[in-house]
Amino acid sequence: MNLGNRLIEISGLNPAEIFGVNDANLRHIKTFFPKLKITARGNMVSLNGDEEVMDEFERKFNLLIQHYQKFNHLTENNIDNLMLEDGSKLLSSDDGSEILVHGNGGAKIKARTVNQKKMVQAVDKDDMVFAVGPAGTGKTYTAVALAVRALKAKEVKRIILTRPAVEAGENLGFLPGDLKEKLDPYLMPLYDALRDMIPAEKLADMIEFGVIEIAPLAFMRGRTLDKAFVILDEAQNTTQMQMKMFLTRMGMTAKFIITGDMSQVDLPSKQRSGLAYALDVLKDVDEISVIRLGQSDVIRHRLVKKIIEAFDKAEIEAKTQKELKEKKE
Repeated sequence: MNLGNRLIEISGLNPAEIFGVNDANLRHIKTFFPKLKITARGNMVSLNGDEEVMDEFERKFNLLIQHYQKFNHLTENNIDNLMLEDGSKLLSSDDGSEILVHGNGGAKIKARTVNQKKMVQAVDKDDMVFAVGPAGTGKTYTAVALAVRALKAKEVKRIILTRPAVEAGENLGFLPGDLKEKLDPYLMPLYDALRDMIPAEKLADMIEFGVIEIAPLAFMRGRTLDKAFVILDEAQNTTQMQMKMFLTRMGMTAKFIITGDMSQVDLPSKQRSGLAYALDVLKDVDEISVIRLGQSDVIRHRLVKKIIEAFDKAEIEAKTQKELKEKKE
């Protein structure tokens, strides 16, 4: 190990903009370099540690500076992404070509994290893509943006968005109202994403004329979904038979994205999720991509990431306690 000291100067920027409020960003950066002593004073960053680790820190720190100069903000999520192995691609390839669609009011909708970008690449390469990860990682939103992009480019003739309604069994009879009134609350996240990307009046027309179809999974049975971009959302709540039924609806010129969160399965405890089953049995099938999103892809309020971490930690501890108890018995 070759130990040494190094100083890095931040020029042309207010250091507080990089280090964050009360040095929150700096503390987060330090977690990626536990073997390095990092001290910030004024516009200077002092390093003490192994030369190779300092080289890596300096490379990553320069990426953070470049990101701030380009986008005028630096969040914990940005830091997570830029610290990843391929984080530099976020800067080198972030041009107009990465805009998926222009949303309402001219908003530029694009993949914002490394794994969201991988979703885009996977859809460009393969006709079936599984996107799996916790809440807030942008699985559904990115999938809908890709579908709208394909429709606008006339790569498909329609968009079909589906999800298991209420529960995997889709027991809707007890709810008040007609079928549409019963279903709409459970399909609302799909409507919300579309409303960001298509003007309300045009969206209503597209739904009325079947260019965009939003329906529960049960409505897919017996159909062949062709010349369409099809998204199955909340796929963790499908049964094995429902998942097989859905996947085998695929027509010759269709694109399928299946999204889900294995930490939010609402099936009876003894029933295996169709998503888990599909990921297992299809793992060796060519031309099917699986993108696993994680905490670094969370783009909601910063608390969402901390909530996910806390729940994950609690679940691991509970599992460990259960295993210890079973061993004693």
